[in-house]
Amino acid sequence: MDLLEREVVFQTLLGHLEAAVSGPGRLVLLRGEAGIGRTAVVRQLEKLTDPHIRILVGACDPLTTPRPLGPLMDLAPYLGRPVRAALNGVAAGSCRTDEVFDHLLADLGTCPGLLVVEDVHWADESTLDLLRYLVRRLPKVPALVVVTYRDDEIGRTHHLNGLLGTLAGYPWVYRQDLAPLSRPAVARLATGYSVDAEQLHHLSAGNPFLVTAVLAAPGEPIPASVREAVAGRLAGLSAAARKAVDVLAVLGRPVPLKLLAGIVPDPEEPLDEAVACGIVCTDGERTEFRHELTRLAVLDAVPAAFRLGVHRQVLALVGSGPVVAEDLALLADHAEGAGDPDAVLRYAPAAASRAASSGAYREAAGQYARALLYADRLPPDRLAPLLEGHSQACLLSSRLDEGIAARRSAVRVRLMLGDQLREGDDLRWLSGWLWPAGRAAEARRTGQDAVRVLEGLGPSQELARAYLNLCRLACYGHEGEGATATYAEKANALGERFGDTGVLVQARFHTAAARMLCGEGGWEGCEQALSSALARDLPVDSGLLALLTCWLAALQRDVSRTGATVSRAESYCLDRDLQCYLLCARAWGSTGLLNRGAWTPAADAARAVLSHPHAPPLARSTALTVLGLVQARQGKARGSPLLEQAAELVDPDCLLDTGLGREARVEAAWLAGDHQLVRAEAGCALAALADRTHPWLSGPLACWIRRAGGTAPPVAAAGPYALELAGDWAGAAERWDGLDCPYDAALARLAGDAPALHQALTAFEALGAQPAAAHTRAVMRARGVRPGLRGPRSATRSNPYGLTNRELDVMKLLTEGLTDAEIAGRLYITPKTAGHHVGAVLAKLGVHTRHEAARKLHHCEP
Repeated sequence: MDLLEREVVFQTLLGHLEAAVSGPGRLVLLRGEAGIGRTAVVRQLEKLTDPHIRILVGACDPLTTPRPLGPLMDLAPYLGRPVRAALNGVAAGSCRTDEVFDHLLADLGTCPGLLVVEDVHWADESTLDLLRYLVRRLPKVPALVVVTYRDDEIGRTHHLNGLLGTLAGYPWVYRQDLAPLSRPAVARLATGYSVDAEQLHHLSAGNPFLVTAVLAAPGEPIPASVREAVAGRLAGLSAAARKAVDVLAVLGRPVPLKLLAGIVPDPEEPLDEAVACGIVCTDGERTEFRHELTRLAVLDAVPAAFRLGVHRQVLALVGSGPVVAEDLALLADHAEGAGDPDAVLRYAPAAASRAASSGAYREAAGQYARALLYADRLPPDRLAPLLEGHSQACLLSSRLDEGIAARRSAVRVRLMLGDQLREGDDLRWLSGWLWPAGRAAEARRTGQDAVRVLEGLGPSQELARAYLNLCRLACYGHEGEGATATYAEKANALGERFGDTGVLVQARFHTAAARMLCGEGGWEGCEQALSSALARDLPVDSGLLALLTCWLAALQRDVSRTGATVSRAESYCLDRDLQCYLLCARAWGSTGLLNRGAWTPAADAARAVLSHPHAPPLARSTALTVLGLVQARQGKARGSPLLEQAAELVDPDCLLDTGLGREARVEAAWLAGDHQLVRAEAGCALAALADRTHPWLSGPLACWIRRAGGTAPPVAAAGPYALELAGDWAGAAERWDGLDCPYDAALARLAGDAPALHQALTAFEALGAQPAAAHTRAVMRARGVRPGLRGPRSATRSNPYGLTNRELDVMKLLTEGLTDAEIAGRLYITPKTAGHHVGAVLAKLGVHTRHEAARKLHHCEP
């Protein structure tokens, strides 16, 4: 598995090594918690070190009685004869350890070297004395000494503290911390696995050992390797410390010392012992497990009777006095654990409401679900709000099936109660979420039902939102600016009357979006509406609008804008736990990469969406379409089945609304050489669009009919599609070049002259678009244009410019916009070397700037 986010560490260590072997020597303390990857870093450092430098790696062992000078004993075969003789003398009792130290120092001075002593938290006193001896004399030898240890196991009384105190006084001693992996790094590792990357980061806190353990054991709530590691850490604890750890596992959240003392008498000493073994950490006031997965492993081994007792004690202790808002979630958790339904219904709804108001929607969904376990105890008027709250929390945290089911139940309960206002509002909510669930036709019917119910009750804020919902659906369905504006005006009138800023902002946004979809501008209006939502701190409205800008940019093939809007939406939705919007934004981000010609990153991004267990159908359909198109364009037979799967996830209306699904199926038929199917599929899609305003949808479909030898019908077409249909292939290609869409530009040039065909062939070959390249050669032969050299062989098809493997690596990073220093970090080379490679790449491509290089060759893999 990749060593992610360690580039700076390797650069730093290599810098220390270079300085040390030139003299004077130095020492680096490489530290981090258990499982953070110290040994993996050392192994990689060995690989990166110049082969002329001698490498010595020894380790301390977790023995009950550590071996004297254990690391040196391991290294004896690789050390000089005097050192080996002295070590033998120490073992026989005929030689003092200081003689070993002297001989080792002399040995290190014979040639430049790297000495690594791993896991010194397990070291014996002689090894610690050796390090004290060496560090004082290191400036005299050309060597780097790297000492690794677990800093989570260094308690106040640990024997390593004495050495660390000694080392603190030497200026040639450096410290290098290994940090946990970030959320993006965990998500990258989780790509291709059916796991929630955010949840995985929460469970592991970015610890590489825990992340890899979970990924290696799919379907296991607690991997066996984690259970065993935790059991090993707990084995040496006293009974009192083990009890404290078990109590902390049951308590779950950061635990105040006062609460712990109410359950574990005199907890200070047992707690110190637990902290020293690295299982838990404390700031002096609160204590918690370092990793949630570790806590779950401990909890799994706690007897049920013990758990029940702790839950009841906590419920009695915390619930006996005034309950503050911060304790609601704690009390709800322990009420369920204590088997007290009344307490669950008292605390869980309040905890859920508080979590939702702070944007913690996954936590809110869990608390509502906890309360709904006892729904049979509730009268309908108390049950309905719980169902509505649960629905909203589930939907925003991307559990659409649960959320839709809960909202349907709420509609039935409101109908039974005769509460038409709430019934209509529930129908409106249901309609709004059916669209990302891929049920566009049902969404429209349900939205109209909501308006019918609410219109009979007179003006209301709920009716304003119901009109807004129809405004949105009209926009998504490409029903034209007029239909969208009609609903927007009604929503605006009631929004102003009832002071609903969210309605006003969204109506303005969707009116501008409808105008944009009609090919008449509107982007500035969308951005202004989104800015208003952000300025007024409307998180759900802002998250939705941020997502929709991604869709609009992708639909218009605006690569630069797609990247910017996806980045903005990701940042916003991550911060506010808007999982559904986040996953949809990432799916549209994969289409931006596809359009840019970065097909491997596009496929990776699509797979990341598909691997999320709660990705909504709309996001899954989009990701499958991107993946299917990549495979079809590369000539892989698996493309069409993926497109079929994408179509099955959503209804035909939704497939058409998104502007990608139907066109992808048409393109796949063209790539397969079935021009009759192209014309049939595109014709059916255009017929379905007959009553809509759709230049960004109908334009590409008409172009595919034209490319397949048919007569394109007179349809509304936007941007470069209109130019191609008008016969201006050069203008269309230039427009595509300006949008940074090399594949589309090459398609437009297929209708051009001989130089244009050569340009198209070069672009297709650079992208690895084998079917399109083959089609281009056939067109050239039919027109009597000599294609020149045959297509490159399979071994070099992805590398038409003669780049070396290292230059290909550099080229890929150039397309990401990285600097020489950043490229050096990724490839573990010096910035100067990276600069030489960049220069060679630019020369072979025949360009002068990085931007030109990225434009000329977006990707170098088939």
